[in-house]
Amino acid sequence: MEQPLVGKKSQWSQVGLNSSPKGRGKNSQEQIISQGIKISDKKENLQPTAVRDTSNLEVGLGKQTKVGTSVMNGKSRSRQVNLPPKAAPNNQKANYSQPTTPKPQVVPAKVIRGTPPPVKKRPVTSKKSNGLLVYALRLIIFGVGTCAIAGTLLSVLNPATRMQEKLAQENINKTASSTAKVLVPPALKLNQEIISLKAAVQQLGAKNKGLTPGVFFVDLDTRNYLDWNGSLPFAAASTIKVPVLVAFFQDVDAGKIRLDEKLTVKKELIGSGSGEMQYRPVGTQFTTLATATKMIEISDNTATNMLIARMGGIAVLNQRFQSWGLESTIIHNPLPDLTGTNTTSPKDLGHLMNLVDRGELMSLRSRDRTLEIMRRTKTRTLLPKGLGAGASIAHKTGDIGSMVGDVGLVDMPSGKRYIAVAMVKRPHNDGRAQELIRQISRTVYQQFNKPSATQVNPSPTPFITTTHPQGETEGSQIPR
Repeated sequence: MEQPLVGKKSQWSQVGLNSSPKGRGKNSQEQIISQGIKISDKKENLQPTAVRDTSNLEVGLGKQTKVGTSVMNGKSRSRQVNLPPKAAPNNQKANYSQPTTPKPQVVPAKVIRGTPPPVKKRPVTSKKSNGLLVYALRLIIFGVGTCAIAGTLLSVLNPATRMQEKLAQENINKTASSTAKVLVPPALKLNQEIISLKAAVQQLGAKNKGLTPGVFFVDLDTRNYLDWNGSLPFAAASTIKVPVLVAFFQDVDAGKIRLDEKLTVKKELIGSGSGEMQYRPVGTQFTTLATATKMIEISDNTATNMLIARMGGIAVLNQRFQSWGLESTIIHNPLPDLTGTNTTSPKDLGHLMNLVDRGELMSLRSRDRTLEIMRRTKTRTLLPKGLGAGASIAHKTGDIGSMVGDVGLVDMPSGKRYIAVAMVKRPHNDGRAQELIRQISRTVYQQFNKPSATQVNPSPTPFITTTHPQGETEGSQIPR
């Protein structure tokens, strides 16, 4: 049944208008519609490839085919029209119907040039995580730097820090002043010379022609003294070991040497003469304290050479002796120095014993160790022979062919302490020199053992004593 085209244009009439030949314009289309041409609803010759809805007919893929109807000679027929592709909306799907005839030609989809194929993006998790790590590290470094700067500013501005720095500087200054005190020790303060004692000692020397004594004694309580040839240089022999011992304990106090440190016997350090370490095999080891003790106790020459080498050598020690104010005390050769090239003087040794007694060059602990070692000296044939009962002496002897001497600190039973130094130049191995030292030691001891009111003769004319007190015998002291 045919229905007239009224009102809204039907789908097929729309298709037909769109597909009209070239010669037909808009007027011819309107004429067709106005004449009321009826389009049969029969399906002959009408083969649309796709039907969407009454408003539009669209095909989504490739070259789409749109079929419309046109009127030609009073007959309707279909015509195939190629339309450009139109994409279907995202929310709609094209509704296609499979055409029966003719079969549409399948045309492959064309790839639009200039549009790159989609690339699968790699996950960026690692990059993000690395970025976060770097950012965190930067924050940490920034925080540490900020804290360091703030701490420095606070420490500088903090009054407590300034006070600590001031105290530290004061300690440094005190240390420097104490070091200066050690390097430049105070000179031995003397009161007045005991003239009567000096006259008595000179008389003893006059009886021994050919001997040249050097004598220096000081009462440490009154600072009265005896000085006879005290500044005259003498061959030091083994008395040089006293300043070596003092230098050793000075280095112990400074932390340069430990008392339990091991020293090794070396061939070039072996010294003949006195001592037993020269007979030990090369490579034998001794502690520094044992070495220092043997140097004094048995006058071991090898031990002396080992300590001198350990403390830096001869030149270093000579410089230290000079800094102590010892003008004549010089080491020229290792021990044994049988020719007497190493020198000292009675006054140098007396000044050194005063510094030891006062603790000027070392701590009190090291001072006590020094005196204790010197009390162990085995040779007791010189100064100790002139001491009375109950007296003790910390001393060191020296004996070579051209000189014999003894230096020490004497403690009397009365509590008095005095410095004792006696050295004698002599013809080679002349035994009178030892006897002269014993006589001088006895004379001085008796003088210092008198009441203090009679120790000094105020008269300018010395009173010379020519006889010895009765009842005194050599060796009356108690050996230690």
